Amino acid sequence: MSLTFLFRTLRTEVIKISVCQHVQSLHTGCQLLAAEKGLLMKLRKNTGYTFINCKKALEKFDNDIAQAETWLHEQAQKEGWTKANKLEGRKAKEGLIGLFVRDKAAVMVEVNCETDFVARNEKFQQLVKDVVFATLAHHQNKTKGQTGYVKSLLAGEELSKLSVGEGASLADQVALTIGRLGENMSVKRAVTVGVPAEWHIGSYVHGGVTGQSEVGMGRYGALVIFQGGNEGAQEALGRKLGQHIVGEAPLTLGNMDDLPCGDSETRLLPQTFLVDPSRTVAQFLRGQQACVLDFVRFQRGETASEGAE
Repeated sequence: MSLTFLFRTLRTEVIKISVCQHVQSLHTGCQLLAAEKGLLMKLRKNTGYTFINCKKALEKFDNDIAQAETWLHEQAQKEGWTKANKLEGRKAKEGLIGLFVRDKAAVMVEVNCETDFVARNEKFQQLVKDVVFATLAHHQNKTKGQTGYVKSLLAGEELSKLSVGEGASLADQVALTIGRLGENMSVKRAVTVGVPAEWHIGSYVHGGVTGQSEVGMGRYGALVIFQGGNEGAQEALGRKLGQHIVGEAPLTLGNMDDLPCGDSETRLLPQTFLVDPSRTVAQFLRGQQACVLDFVRFQRGETASEGAE
């Protein structure tokens, strides 16, 4: 065997080994890239943050998704507060009324933003839900063991201090949403009611948001507290009364025997009933063997002097 032949054979074997190693390296690299892409997609889905920020977080913590997610939330919170402070003076008169009724308790809130475009965003609507359920939890804790009719009005400052779990406040949640959506926002007000077993809570939301079934959302909302009504028809009765309150904007309740004073009437009971203009609200209630005890109406963006009782 000549030296030339031996040299050629050795060179061929070296090339084969080199090619195999290169192919194996490429295969391993592709597997790593696929794994990293999977983590990136999962982190993006879990948090909703941008791909760039998710990639940065994974690189920072060597693909530890739990640490990356925690860090992303912390950064978003810091950025949110910074942005919230910058946008604080901008007017926020758009937004949504959120309304929730369960058993013998109800909550209605107003959360504001700058534009109707942001009000339609699912992240803003999630903020409305957070406010509703934080307010409901506050109501349940505060009224534990109480009986009878309980009604509480809460202003923005008090609402901002409420907890939304894991030590975060509603103020933190608002700042986080501001950071994500880039508009000034505020939790303006809320009302909670609790009623005895024999009373009923009617509700109605106008200008509703599609796709939201758990919490009613819209531009107007009403809660109405009443007794009586035909058995099994109280929910429909409450909705009709809520429609009237939203549409006719009464300011006070009035009495069942009050005489109406025309189109300018601001008392609920003597007003012409929106659903049946041939009767007043009081006359309609007599026919249903029911009586209204209280009501609350919210209109998005109204001033304090415009709000109902």
